[in-house]
Amino acid sequence: MKLFQTAVLAFCMAGLLSDASLASDEKREAEFAENISNTLTVGKAVWLESEGNKFLGVYTETEKTGSKGTVIILHDIGGHPNQQQLIYGLRVILPEHNWTTLALQMPLREAGVEKEEYYPLFSEAAARIQAGIDYAKNNGAKSIVVAGYGLGGLMGAYVLSEQTRDIKALAAISLPVPTTENKAAQTLEFISKIKIPMLDIYGALDVPDVTKSARERRLAAKDNTGYRQVKINDEGHAYLHDEGMLVKRVYSWLESASVAQ
Repeated sequence: MKLFQTAVLAFCMAGLLSDASLASDEKREAEFAENISNTLTVGKAVWLESEGNKFLGVYTETEKTGSKGTVIILHDIGGHPNQQQLIYGLRVILPEHNWTTLALQMPLREAGVEKEEYYPLFSEAAARIQAGIDYAKNNGAKSIVVAGYGLGGLMGAYVLSEQTRDIKALAAISLPVPTTENKAAQTLEFISKIKIPMLDIYGALDVPDVTKSARERRLAAKDNTGYRQVKINDEGHAYLHDEGMLVKRVYSWLESASVAQ
């Protein structure tokens, strides 16, 4: 936990955590949790705890014995752990390829705020990811991977730039680099510190802070021999044309990166 605290301190000093006391929108989380609990058909709802607060996760086991490991899935801005279409696709298709999944409810702000308004919640996100790691380990996972979409990918990169002991790899989907110079520099610094296998996958028609920063991300990761960037043609940020292709790229990369337990 000390490593997480160190990461939080560094983020504060960089000016990105302007209000560390800001907490997640509990009402929005409760609404998502109720809806998921009432409609969940694949996987099971689990309640995890971080910093004295409970939050929802959706745990989906493989149907075969001997899981290859657990993928912790982090949703994009304003999302939830059963969100259609991409998060749901990741959490239900990866188990078909023998990867258990744990999709986490990440901290939320009120609806409609910009990405920058989420930066003060990164310390809370780090604590939730640690709770997810602990849950996966307690359920027998020896190989744990983080897969983050959009802002979830940025949260994962933030945490893994300081702590990789329990994580074998990071799959970042549509990883944004903020256009503000100081914040962009910090995001690229996170990437430069990651030395475990990292997949940086995005759509050719993705949002500007993803597509325009692709080369910068590659340069930031140039010392990571396990880094791979993949562009999917004709796809935007929502991956509406062929969501299955993206999920296939993720589990195929997991095999090639040799991170299974």
